[in-house]
Amino acid sequence: MVGQDKQSPKYQRIAEALKQAIASGAYQPGDRLPGENDLMAEHGVARMTARQALGVLRSEGLAESRKGAGVFVRGFRPIRRRGVPRLAQEHWGTGQSVWSADVPDRNLVVDEATIGEERAGDSVAARLAIAPGAAVCVRSRRFVLDGKPVLLSTSFLPADLVAGSAITQPDSGPGGIYARLAELGAGPVRFREEVRVRMPSSDEAERLRLPSGTPVILISRTAVTEEGRAVEVNEMTLDSSAYVLEYDFDA
Repeated sequence: MVGQDKQSPKYQRIAEALKQAIASGAYQPGDRLPGENDLMAEHGVARMTARQALGVLRSEGLAESRKGAGVFVRGFRPIRRRGVPRLAQEHWGTGQSVWSADVPDRNLVVDEATIGEERAGDSVAARLAIAPGAAVCVRSRRFVLDGKPVLLSTSFLPADLVAGSAITQPDSGPGGIYARLAELGAGPVRFREEVRVRMPSSDEAERLRLPSGTPVILISRTAVTEEGRAVEVNEMTLDSSAYVLEYDFDA
């Protein structure tokens, strides 16, 4: 039977029981969870209630449906995105990727990369303190971890600053664009990130292969130099079920 909290809807109580079973190890990554018929029989509920309970686990990224086979515990290990250490100069300043702080021992692939020049929209122009319509270098890419798309990222940089540098090439070299900015005398010393959550667009859902009902996390980062010049705006779209956001700082 489901838990003792009679205030919450039955489907939530069933979902909580399943989550506890996953957390305890009763169901391991890749294991098949009880199906709708199993839950109906065990808990004495209607099919819709059983379906809603399984839907909760899918929307929270704990389970995934496999056509014709059932619902299974997801085997993907969430990324612990360490918001402060990952942007430390000790990483990119020594030729390491900012991802080295998050997933040092996993298979990361960057695909769907495009690099070009566009006219800055009002929002990007305001954050870079350039005129609307001024030229910006735009770097868009998708990050795939252990075979799963987890992040869409687009960086905007002043075109006159990065012209002729490796930042305009598909491979920007060791340490990425922050190391190249430092070589141009515009290395960032401060970052500001804004975080919000919404449901994905159809394009985002397709590119990130998101199960129905999975929201995305939007992180918008601005990189600023010692002189106070904004040199990059990075718009990121994250699969919310794939991430834990960690911020560790002194009081």
